[in-house]
Amino acid sequence: MSHNRKISLEMLKTTVNYWWRSLTLIPLSLTFWQTAIPLTLSAPPRTPDETVECEILIIGGGLAGSAAAYESLLLGKTVCLTEITDWVGGQISAQGTSALDERQTQREKLFYPQGYLNFRERIEKHYKELNPGDCWVSDSCFLPGDGHKLLMEQLKDAAKKGKGKLKWFPSTVIKDLEIQTVENGGTGQQITSAIAIQHTPAKGAPPLNTYPLSQTIEDAYRYENSDRFDKKILKFVPKPPKKPEPADWYVIDATETGEIIALADVPYRLGIDPRSYLEPSSSSATGDPYCTQGFTYTFAMEATEDPQPQEMPPFYLQHAPYYSYELSRLADFDLVFTYRRIWSPEEGDKKTFGGITFTVPTPGDISMQNWTWGNDYRPGTSKDNLIYTRDQLKTTGQLNPGGWMGGLRTETLRKGEEHAIGYYYWLVAGTTDSQLGDGVKKPHPNNRYLAGLDSPMGTVHGLSKYPYMREGRRIIGRPSFIYPDGFMISEIDISRRNYQDEYYRKTLSPDDYERLKSALARLAALNPDTLSPDAVLRNKRSTIYPDSVGIGHYAIDFHPCMLEYPAEKPGNIERPGEREGQGQAYPFQIPLRAMIPQKIDNLLVAGKSIAVSHIAAAAYRVHSFEWSSGAAAGITAAFALNEQILPYQLVEEPIFRRNKLQVLRQQLDKSGNPTAFPDTSIFNNDWDNWK
Repeated sequence: MSHNRKISLEMLKTTVNYWWRSLTLIPLSLTFWQTAIPLTLSAPPRTPDETVECEILIIGGGLAGSAAAYESLLLGKTVCLTEITDWVGGQISAQGTSALDERQTQREKLFYPQGYLNFRERIEKHYKELNPGDCWVSDSCFLPGDGHKLLMEQLKDAAKKGKGKLKWFPSTVIKDLEIQTVENGGTGQQITSAIAIQHTPAKGAPPLNTYPLSQTIEDAYRYENSDRFDKKILKFVPKPPKKPEPADWYVIDATETGEIIALADVPYRLGIDPRSYLEPSSSSATGDPYCTQGFTYTFAMEATEDPQPQEMPPFYLQHAPYYSYELSRLADFDLVFTYRRIWSPEEGDKKTFGGITFTVPTPGDISMQNWTWGNDYRPGTSKDNLIYTRDQLKTTGQLNPGGWMGGLRTETLRKGEEHAIGYYYWLVAGTTDSQLGDGVKKPHPNNRYLAGLDSPMGTVHGLSKYPYMREGRRIIGRPSFIYPDGFMISEIDISRRNYQDEYYRKTLSPDDYERLKSALARLAALNPDTLSPDAVLRNKRSTIYPDSVGIGHYAIDFHPCMLEYPAEKPGNIERPGEREGQGQAYPFQIPLRAMIPQKIDNLLVAGKSIAVSHIAAAAYRVHSFEWSSGAAAGITAAFALNEQILPYQLVEEPIFRRNKLQVLRQQLDKSGNPTAFPDTSIFNNDWDNWK
């Protein structure tokens, strides 16, 4: 072997491991399992008001949950769908981000799951065009309320077509789970029932969506009736099967923050992962669970003919030091307004600023705001993190039977709400800019804040019903020989970064840097000229998974937490190093094992809580990905019921016995839910044409 082909034993082991990671996955040894203590339901204050039978219980009605329901209904299943708000759709509706985040090549090829394409077609048919907002960030920006209505119609049509049954539970939260050992061939526990609370307005109380989430969320998770809400206690149980099965039903966690994986107390990660050769751009050597991506309360504003009275909120001066256009090339009000404009009845004149061309706002135009140095709220310390860690949940009693309250810090929700309203005032009346200095920001009083139950966000207060969440708890997949610490999709599995950059030579330990080079070499090993790790500059493709059940493509896009408390502190900065991993990513896959948690055999995870790293999660979070993961979860759950097999068994069987995994993948592909992108394989080592 020539000098440039010499590979150390450690490097060879790493390369071989990654080859296996690309081509196949080793079955799990049962020695990794530890017996879990069964969790039982705490006694509600009264007998449940209703017992509901399901074949598939989907918790969370966002895009992932809706997609899971859609595919399950087409397959004739009885589906229970719960949602904390009263709208389905999550990002496209209740969270207000009704601007579809899509990549250029995938959009040009329209290479999406069929249900996602169906929704796009419904938008176009409803408005007689795909982009009624004439926004410039997307090919489709529309009103959130219409997103809910059209998606609900799509679910009803799926139930009719597939002869499934949809049981829809809006304004409903899961309060408790019963988890027991089931003697039916599984290796772990199963969720055998779930207690939920559905709230409706109390007699004489204002309607739902009058108050912001911070004022209602704790009430929603309490059993007792209140001045605002009457409560209905529901008990979800499996629909009795016709014959004994490994699992009588499946539960899908499609919540925005990984609520059910926290309540079930399965292993998960939160925030920044420790720096390693798999996550070389991590901003922390040890990890930090308090730093998650910022969350955003969106709102809508309308351009007017005449100046409108603009009243300064009492909390504005506290938050004003944060707001900014961010970059000089973005420092234009019209550009920001039209960025996510969701309604535009008249087309204005064309204008170009910072190399971006758009049409100038005209009276009657409606813009949805979602801006990093605007209404993003980005806490990152143990004093103000939004999503409680396991230790915080334990300290606050939320892991005790009956103690679950949603797992979020209410005070941070409130601060996020104030922050968003303050940003509106800054847009229309502010004259400061935290990043660009004085003289940049001018008032723009010819606008009004839209509020009311008939407003785009469907709330009296005008904010989205639920904040747009970019990151939640992320499961740790089951351990195996290749993944002794549990499965996870990592930064280097998808990133296009050049890891020969001097930054990585200085930041990583010598051993980790050598392991990184070996890991990169495994993706180029089909080319003899690049077998040596020293010859590899960067990935040529993303990792290919033999158990892929879905697809996605988006850049690694960060909205980093702020360094100090509180987030709006004058002079505060983003956490240093958080944007190091930001950049382009290759088209990627969704492996089934990323959706299978440890410990519980009849729980699947869809959406942002699958087994991805902090950096990879910045790409695995947008609309079409959520749909693809949800569709995969719904079809997998139905498949497991029909085939009487547990999902973990599909990926942990030896290679020669994985016939049923291939049958599942064929079913996904034939149903219009692709598991791989065209012209992306181990024989095509250059995927740069995917933009």
